[in-house]
Amino acid sequence: MTKSAAISIKKEFTKINHVENRTPHSSNEAMKDAFIKLSDFNNSAIYLSDYSGFSEWERHPSGDELVQVIEGETTLVLLEGDIEHKNRLMLGELLVVPQGVWHRFESPKGLKVLTITPPPTEHSITKPTTFCE
Repeated sequence: MTKSAAISIKKEFTKINHVENRTPHSSNEAMKDAFIKLSDFNNSAIYLSDYSGFSEWERHPSGDELVQVIEGETTLVLLEGDIEHKNRLMLGELLVVPQGVWHRFESPKGLKVLTITPPPTEHSITKPTTFCE
């Protein structure tokens, strides 16, 4: 049995840098200092990130993703068919993004967020087109 230790979210946020004006075109290199992996969790990983701006579209074909706002606010946009459903999340609120659903973050005022994310993550700079199978 492996011994676990408590993780201080507040302390871990001091290890990453806030990135201003994220865009869907921001490179992995530009964003690398805004993210930290805290721990593995089941078939997922727990991450923190700190940025302002707008993310690219992403989805997780292997499982649901939990998103919790630690500080700031965001609009988490979920794409169902061709319809964008906007979910405003404030401090302390969370949302579970269902497996395979394309989503993106609109966070112009800044966001510190904790996610439990299953790999892999697929990305799209442009709005994905979904087809009925």
